[in-house]
Amino acid sequence: MAFEPPRRLVRALGETAPDDDWLERLPGLARQAVALRELTVERVQVPGGRSSLVLLVRTADGTPAVLKLAPPRARPESERAALAHWAGRGAVQLLEGGPGTEPESEGVLLLERLHPDVSVRSLPEAKALLEAAGTLRRLWVEPPAGHSFETVAERTGRQAEAMRAGAERDAELAPLVDAALAARTELLAAPPEERLLHGTFRQSKVLAADRLPWLAVGPDPVVGETAFDLARLVRDRVEDLIASPSGAATTRRRIRRLAESLEVDQERLRGWTLFRAVESGVRARRVGRPRDAELLLEFAAWL
Repeated sequence: MAFEPPRRLVRALGETAPDDDWLERLPGLARQAVALRELTVERVQVPGGRSSLVLLVRTADGTPAVLKLAPPRARPESERAALAHWAGRGAVQLLEGGPGTEPESEGVLLLERLHPDVSVRSLPEAKALLEAAGTLRRLWVEPPAGHSFETVAERTGRQAEAMRAGAERDAELAPLVDAALAARTELLAAPPEERLLHGTFRQSKVLAADRLPWLAVGPDPVVGETAFDLARLVRDRVEDLIASPSGAATTRRRIRRLAESLEVDQERLRGWTLFRAVESGVRARRVGRPRDAELLLEFAAWL
C-alpha cells in the first residue's frame, strides 16, 4: 500500500518545517512500522492531522487500531508519556507501552481505534462545549514524579520571543502583542497548582469512542495551570463567533460558563485566552495564512 501523506499534513509541515526531510522518509518509516507489528492497513485517515500520519489498521488478531507516525519536532515521545500516564482515563489508550527508544519505535504510536470521523464538534455548540469540558476535566491529574514534560512557562517563553519578533516586523501587531505579553507576565507571577495538561485541546481533538462516549486524542502535553488548557477551547468555532453580531458577548459568556463549570478563575482564563489567541494569530501571519490571522487577532481584540 502507498502511504501517501494527506495534503493537509504536507501543507502544514511545509509552513512550519520546510527543510525537514521527514516527509520524504515517511513511506519507508510507515512500511517498517506496519511490518514490525504485523499490522493490516485499511486506509490513511484523511484529512488527518497537521503534524502526523494516521493509519487505520488491524492487529494480527484482528483488533481495530490506529498507527500514528509523527516527526521528532511534534514531540511524539512526550505524547506517549502523557497517554501512558492517563492510562485511558479521558484519553485514547496506548496499545503498545514503553518509551520509544528503539529506532523502529521512535515517533510511532499504536493506539486504540476510536471513531475518527466523529468529533464532539459534530454536536450543537452548547452540547459540544459541555462534552469537551467534561473530557478535559478527566485529563487534569498530577504529573508523574520526575517528569520531563515542558512547562507552560517554558512553552510560552519560546512563543513570546516569536511574538516580539512578529511585532517588530509589523507595528500593527504591537498593541495586541504587548497586551498578551503583559497578561503572561502577570499570570506566571503567581501560578496556581500545576497539572498535566493536554496542551492543544479543542473540540476536534475529542472523538467518539466505545469505552466512553468521548475521548481526547493528539495531546501536546505540558505541565501548568488548568486555565491555560481551557483557553484554547474558548475560541473554538472562531469563524462563527466573528461572523455573529453578538460574537464578543458570546465569547465573554463562554469564558464565564467554562470557568464556572471547571472551577477555573475567570480572569486567569481570559488572560490565557488572550495570550494564546494573539500567539496563534501572529504565527498564522508569519506562515502566510492571513485570513486565519485576521480572525484570531479580531477575536483577541474582544478580550
